[in-house]
Amino acid sequence: MPLSTYIVRQEWLTESDRAAMLALHGRHYGNVRPERFMADLAAKEWVILLRGPSGALVGFSTQALIRLCVQGREHRFLFSGDTVVDHAHRHTPALAGCFGHLMLRLMCDQGEDDLHWFLITKGFRTYRFLPVFFKRFFPAFDADMPDECASLMHAVATHRFGSEYDPDTGIVRPGAGGDRLLPELARVPPGRLRDPHVAYFLRRNPGFAAGDEMACLTAIRRDNLNPRAWRVIHATTPTW
Repeated sequence: MPLSTYIVRQEWLTESDRAAMLALHGRHYGNVRPERFMADLAAKEWVILLRGPSGALVGFSTQALIRLCVQGREHRFLFSGDTVVDHAHRHTPALAGCFGHLMLRLMCDQGEDDLHWFLITKGFRTYRFLPVFFKRFFPAFDADMPDECASLMHAVATHRFGSEYDPDTGIVRPGAGGDRLLPELARVPPGRLRDPHVAYFLRRNPGFAAGDEMACLTAIRRDNLNPRAWRVIHATTPTW
């Protein structure tokens, strides 16, 4: 059965919503610290929620909009935080469709100029979302990152993570306090290594299993969404 999808303001979450999110997160990640998870959630503006037929939470993604002046211009970065989809629903396009609707709302409200998606990822599956949804994104195996894009990524990553971000590698290393994928979820099936995007992610972020996150950036523009993205968006009708 299809999932029910919601995009809600973070402050409208109930205590049971927050507890369910923490529990779902803890079933997929190790070294989860409830106080850190809740503090990070409180700093977000929106949360995408996926619910099964019984109403149980089966997926979520937290989102915030960062405004930052870079080289004299204000840029806006949609920053995706904790994101989890239960294994049984991992192949559903529901979360991607909701994320697409959130991007469209931002484009309508704020315009497409100087609007970006800032993503950090410690999992190849999350990184693999970029080529599925966007025509151009960085870093990528088949294109050099333009200097302007690198400057923007370094600026927002340093603003958000400070010394945990290494601009030489583009990696965020949260240290002992960060969570990490459980070993069975961090394992890369041998067949996926033939995917050039997956192979590239593993080369760029060899410490992913220990919780290292690769910083990524792409433009949020209608002309940067590929046909698959539009199909997924049109197939999803979230409740706001």
